Amino acid sequence: MKTSMKLKTIGICALLLVNLSGCKLGNAKVVVSSGFTDSEVFKIRDEVCTLPQARVILTNYQNMYSTMYDIDLWEHDFEGNDLESYVKDLTISRLAQIMAMDYLAQEKEIVLSEEEKAKVKKAAEQYFKSLNDAEKEYMQVKQGDIEKLYTRYGLANKLYTFLTHGVDDEVSDEEARVMEAQQIFVTDKDKAKEVAKQLKEGADFLTVANLYNEAAETDVFFGKNDVDQEVAQKAFELENEQLSGKIKTEKGFYFIKCINHYDQEKTDDNKSVILEKRRKEAFDDVYQEFLSGLSSELNEKVWAGVSVEVNDKVKTDNFFQVYEKFCDW
Repeated sequence: MKTSMKLKTIGICALLLVNLSGCKLGNAKVVVSSGFTDSEVFKIRDEVCTLPQARVILTNYQNMYSTMYDIDLWEHDFEGNDLESYVKDLTISRLAQIMAMDYLAQEKEIVLSEEEKAKVKKAAEQYFKSLNDAEKEYMQVKQGDIEKLYTRYGLANKLYTFLTHGVDDEVSDEEARVMEAQQIFVTDKDKAKEVAKQLKEGADFLTVANLYNEAAETDVFFGKNDVDQEVAQKAFELENEQLSGKIKTEKGFYFIKCINHYDQEKTDDNKSVILEKRRKEAFDDVYQEFLSGLSSELNEKVWAGVSVEVNDKVKTDNFFQVYEKFCDW
């Protein structure tokens, strides 16, 4: 079973990834510095992210990830690293990204309106009230910390909207078309010849696939940008029940059987994916250039001392949901 977790947040959490692994913020070097207090995690220019603010995001990510599957994720490795390290890196990268975007917003003279500030305040009040005493103690957080975080997210959201305003939002059915198919993939040339021979003689596609297919799945859905160009060129010419014949790629040989040459629901979903990709590209054109000249400092000693503690009384995971409820611009 495939499981996904949708973090809409402000539309940028899943779209705009800035990786701080190895102490980097995009292309800008993050300088490990000793000029911090014990309550400060990192600085970008003169803006500081405090330890309570970082703990809020860390704790929410911690609890969101811990409830994704019916297993204890904290006992498993995650992407080659333990989950605690992953979530800590994710926390710092997201917060650093938001703060960097806020500086770019200032440069573009983008500010929150009085109405938006009022919504931020209400969001902070609601989220803070949702916390129990154990959660407040664990995160060492006050309502002002929440309001500061929501303000930063709000500015970043306005910046993203501003920079992507002119993006063409028309995506044609053909550009986004997703087809349902069955595939056979082999890496060996002789096996490819045998597959081609059997299919030409009228053998059942699934039967041949069960014997030879080296791909993880036989039944697949894909769009034109999801597969090798050679596969897309041949596959998207097929009508229902037609076979492609042998398709040579750098990785090996594909054989495609078209089940449904146009899946309406998945095509509509793919339009959203294509549009968000366009928006990200438009945003990155400006953001990455700005980011390269940004100075940053990391309080490595303090952040290294932060650990994820599994506590039955600390379950808060609705920081982003509360933001979405109030801050919908």
